[in-house]
Amino acid sequence: MINYTAGTKIKIGLLFFGLVLVAGTIFYSNSIVIQLREDNRQIVTVYSRIIAKTINEENDANLGFVFDEIIKKVQFPIIYTDGSNIPLYYRNLDQDLDQKEILGLVKSMNQNNDPIPINYFDANSDQTILLGYLHYGDSILIQKLRWLPLLEIFMVAIFIFIGFLGFNSIRENEKRQIWVGMARETAHQLSTPISALIGWVERIKSHPNDALNTANEMKSDMVRLEQIAERFSQMGSKSVLKRISINNLIDVQIKYLRKRIPSLGKDTELNVSKGKDIFITGNEILLGWAIENIIRNGIDSIKSSKGKVDITVAKEGNYACLDITDNGIGINKKDWKNIFKPGFSSKKRGWGLGLSLVKRIINEIHHGTIRVISSTIGGGTTIQIKLDIQR
Repeated sequence: MINYTAGTKIKIGLLFFGLVLVAGTIFYSNSIVIQLREDNRQIVTVYSRIIAKTINEENDANLGFVFDEIIKKVQFPIIYTDGSNIPLYYRNLDQDLDQKEILGLVKSMNQNNDPIPINYFDANSDQTILLGYLHYGDSILIQKLRWLPLLEIFMVAIFIFIGFLGFNSIRENEKRQIWVGMARETAHQLSTPISALIGWVERIKSHPNDALNTANEMKSDMVRLEQIAERFSQMGSKSVLKRISINNLIDVQIKYLRKRIPSLGKDTELNVSKGKDIFITGNEILLGWAIENIIRNGIDSIKSSKGKVDITVAKEGNYACLDITDNGIGINKKDWKNIFKPGFSSKKRGWGLGLSLVKRIINEIHHGTIRVISSTIGGGTTIQIKLDIQR
């Protein structure tokens, strides 16, 4: 329910952000349109003053000169009408327009831009005389700007739709990889105790007198199965952190793996180098899982008859550094980071989700780091875990 609520909040937040973005785009474009219209209005106002001085002359040739020469530089349509709104001159319109079409354009222009009155002051009568109006429309630039927000919204919508399809496809593919990886990791985790239990059953059949000792070993593997179930359950809940001894944590994992290595069909030597004990704050179950996972992957990568995994614990400043080195097949340098991604696998078993879970345990739960510090093809790999020391 918590994840669902969080997802709903994110969707609402994204929708709100999209609406704000659209509103902001429209507002900004409209502000530019308003400014351009105001600039055009100031130009037309200047023209109205020129026409007012020219129109009172007996010869209309001067008025024609104003429209043909002075106003010809304007980039928007302009119509001059008399006081009764009868068109007399116009500019930047089709030449073959009849009176009805021009009046229709006048009406359309007036809806976007108020006409500029042409007033003439008669000094003799001390009166202002209305000579006519200048009607003007929007320039091509303003018309494009008016449509620009809609065009931008349409293009963004197309981009989001295509992106949604792409990301949805990627997400579905990642889901499939995670499911496959989880299945592989579950088999990977269960294989050791199950193989050991099968071996103990065979031993009981062949050595019935040693059944009691064998039963004790079987109990240890049953406990391990319970631990595996606990590990997976804790990955989806809040982890409880407490004081942990790194040396004891490693000893527990090494003790268990040394007994079970033969059941894996391996002849691998596990060597541990540790000094003074180091304590950290962490989740013992999950951190033990992470360390075991890396060691098991190191064992699985070994193809030679004599395998070796070295575990070194050292203190570097305020950090506990755990280096796990194997003499396995190695990792290509381009894949040093990829091995920690869900679904990545360089072999048929393992490495599908295990190291991804390890990275989450180290990074997100313990706020540490995990990385490949060295690896050569055929020469082995060293993976380092770095954790804060408890102070």
